Amino acid sequence: MKKIKTNNSQIIIGEDVFIALKKTLKPYQFHKKFLLVDENSFTHCVSDFILQTDLTNDIEIIEIESGEENKTLEICQHIWQTFLDFNADKKTLLINLGGGVITDLGGFIASTYKRGIDFINVPTTLLAQIDASVGGKVGVDFNNFKNIIGVFNEPKLVVIYPYFLKTLNKRQMLSGYAEALKHGLIADKLYWKMLQAGLLSDANNWEKLIETSIEIKNNIVKNDFEEKGERKKLNFGHTIGHAIESHSLKHDKLPLLHGEAIAVGIICEAYLSHIKLNLSSKELKEISSTILSYFNPYPIKESFFNHYLELMKNDKKNENDTINFTLLTRIGEAEFNHEASAENIVESLKYYISITK
Repeated sequence: MKKIKTNNSQIIIGEDVFIALKKTLKPYQFHKKFLLVDENSFTHCVSDFILQTDLTNDIEIIEIESGEENKTLEICQHIWQTFLDFNADKKTLLINLGGGVITDLGGFIASTYKRGIDFINVPTTLLAQIDASVGGKVGVDFNNFKNIIGVFNEPKLVVIYPYFLKTLNKRQMLSGYAEALKHGLIADKLYWKMLQAGLLSDANNWEKLIETSIEIKNNIVKNDFEEKGERKKLNFGHTIGHAIESHSLKHDKLPLLHGEAIAVGIICEAYLSHIKLNLSSKELKEISSTILSYFNPYPIKESFFNHYLELMKNDKKNENDTINFTLLTRIGEAEFNHEASAENIVESLKYYISITK
């Protein structure tokens, strides 16, 4: 079992993580415990989890519908009411078993109920394992703006059981892979090369992939927990990516998954890196072709541009009414706090359209 120390918590990874989890649960044995799941983690993971933790008769299960569209204050209200109905107190524990929506939402619910109760994250998707459950960001979407309401608060423990990934389809796995590719692009060229070669295709590599991505993200977060500086590097691909994702959630019958939207954002923001920071044409082409080898092109239309820009203007990372970006100087190195004009952004979107025709 691998242990990674964060600022105020610990991440454990491996096949024997539940032994450690059972020790963490001991102080809560006489207190109320809730398990937050969606229909996917309920179907594929709950029975295994409860069996491994001996919680059969000692936990209340709260199930919500899956999907980013359910990461809302209305769902929070429903769960806070459930806590009140069960007389949950300050010693109550919430365990979040699911993907990024569950860990983001559950962490926010726990952090705000009675000014904060303990929570444990058990991420079950690749995206949640390497990104959403690491770093202490918890929150919800509001009026189609991603993660616009939230706080910084770390879980008591993050439990990563790679076996849960076997329950995912290829689309879900690729959604997580986009964040791994981002980690390589901003911080580790060798890791990027390994990801290009297809780490995802062999389940024997999954634990190594998870550990490497977590270590990259954790090293950045430990130096800048509240995102005053270096942590902004993790936003590469996300300024444009979040706008694409929000638009898709509102307008598409089958909305993009988070990683699919970030894949579009990575290409567009690599183009911005090329025109603003002189990222080489060779590396821009390498990034674009690699992303498109994993992700299907997304149909962007020029009629969407104004809506994308409107969404970007309300991005929580902005300062002084400018749209703020993390950009690449080269593969493996990133710089934060770079402004780009609306014209630059439109140019990057047109670049994406031109290479996906």
